[in-house]
Amino acid sequence: MEIHSLRLHPHQDLKVELDNWATAHAVEAACVLTCVGSLRRAVLRYANQPEGTELDGKFEIVALTGTLSRHGSHYHVALSDGNGRTIGGHLLEGCHIYTTAEIVLAVLPDVRFLRLPDAATGYDELYIATDKTN
Repeated sequence: MEIHSLRLHPHQDLKVELDNWATAHAVEAACVLTCVGSLRRAVLRYANQPEGTELDGKFEIVALTGTLSRHGSHYHVALSDGNGRTIGGHLLEGCHIYTTAEIVLAVLPDVRFLRLPDAATGYDELYIATDKTN
């Protein structure tokens, strides 16, 4: 496992920057180990909802989890507001950094994450390829 750290700055888009990082570094498979920081705007898709919900305000990133690859990504985020209320969902584009996002990623050698259509779900889902399945 290779560990990489990055810091995002105000106004950068959390999802876009992670996806761009995976593409720029030709990442085949990685996961988010940890992330702390804050957002000034969030766009989340809640469970079983077809569209995203936009949230404006100041939010602490209390958790970010997911898989990323140059072939596609999937992230979930938990945020807390100024009163400590926590919300979470599927991370969409439009989540803008307020002060910072400090992220640690693990790149997984000899593994490739692909996103392929799944007849059972109707979505592009994770397909894990290894040297033995390529």
